[in-house]
Amino acid sequence: MTRILVTGVGVMSAAGLDAGRFWSSLISARPTFREASGAPGSGVLVAEILDPEPFQHLGVNLAACDRSALLAVGAAREALADAGFSGPFERPDRVAAIIGCGGGGIMSVEEQYARRSADPSARPHPRTVSKVMVSSSASWVSMTTGARGPCFVTSSACASATHAIGVALQLLRAGVADVAIAGGTEAPLSLGCLNSWEAMKIMTSTACRPFARGRDGLMLGEGAGAIILETEAHARRRGAEAAIELAGYGATADAGSLLAPSVEGMTAAMRLAIEDGGLDAGEIAYVNAHGTGTAANDVAEAEALNALFGAGRVPPVSSIKGVTGHSLGAAGAIEAVATVLAMRRSVAPPTANFDAPDPRCDIDCVPNVAREMAIPAALSNSFAFGGLNAALAFRALG
Repeated sequence: MTRILVTGVGVMSAAGLDAGRFWSSLISARPTFREASGAPGSGVLVAEILDPEPFQHLGVNLAACDRSALLAVGAAREALADAGFSGPFERPDRVAAIIGCGGGGIMSVEEQYARRSADPSARPHPRTVSKVMVSSSASWVSMTTGARGPCFVTSSACASATHAIGVALQLLRAGVADVAIAGGTEAPLSLGCLNSWEAMKIMTSTACRPFARGRDGLMLGEGAGAIILETEAHARRRGAEAAIELAGYGATADAGSLLAPSVEGMTAAMRLAIEDGGLDAGEIAYVNAHGTGTAANDVAEAEALNALFGAGRVPPVSSIKGVTGHSLGAAGAIEAVATVLAMRRSVAPPTANFDAPDPRCDIDCVPNVAREMAIPAALSNSFAFGGLNAALAFRALG
């Protein structure tokens, strides 16, 4: 089977507007939450990017581009630079852009509703349709990078980005492309979106505490992550340095509840990713968990991990959502970037805000303090509403 290498990573997040600063926030377990600028006085805490400066230098018409697309472009550009791409692609028709996004231009559509509410005679912005459509982020990545191969968005709630990366892996294996810009993006911090999540009674007003006894809900975040995938032959031909491969991908559907997590579905997705990568469960040294900080998800994921690896044999597990928040359709990409960085640096990032163990989450979740350790192989999990489960298996090149 064709080996697919990870040659670059990029991220835009409240935890850091590039991979270096992002990693520093993760290993220090430094939360990035503040009151949502779109809901002043509400007390709703989110992981929001407040600095407008990074968006001014992306080479796009800001008025024509939703925030979710801007985030995707920023992450993709950093990932390409990290991979050593500095000019036009030799074969742009062989470069894919596959981006995950759950909600599309949520911010843009709400801006237009507010505009019409304030003045019923006001016409919507003429770019509203192209800003709101969920596929716009992939299109903007293509237009700003020159990628002319397969280009589309996968939209599967909180598994969107992991599905995007997995589909990109399959395209490269199939010989459809040589390079893929794969990842996810989300800018969900509009007032309407925040109110809708609050109505579900699964958001915390204190801190996101994945796997901890005191956890009482998630916090939303915005951001984007991107990884550059290349066939080994293409990467070696251009002299790219790579230490990690994307070895496997697994995806399942519960065909059950729209909202309740399924231990069986989670377990099956992880097992498929390991098997697809030609790995054995015992080779996995670290798991980057979905770990939302909600009561139901964390217990189900811990049970799935114990079912897969065996009780007492689960490798170290951590969730970064106590720092980054839950960025929905972008979460899987941001967490894939975190997994790659953990493998590169031989450090497992901690699970932040861990106040006390929950006996129902019987795993080693690297509480509060980063851990130096070799990570020859790792999993990154995403489990979404709709019963959609996805996992990625990464392996260090030996």
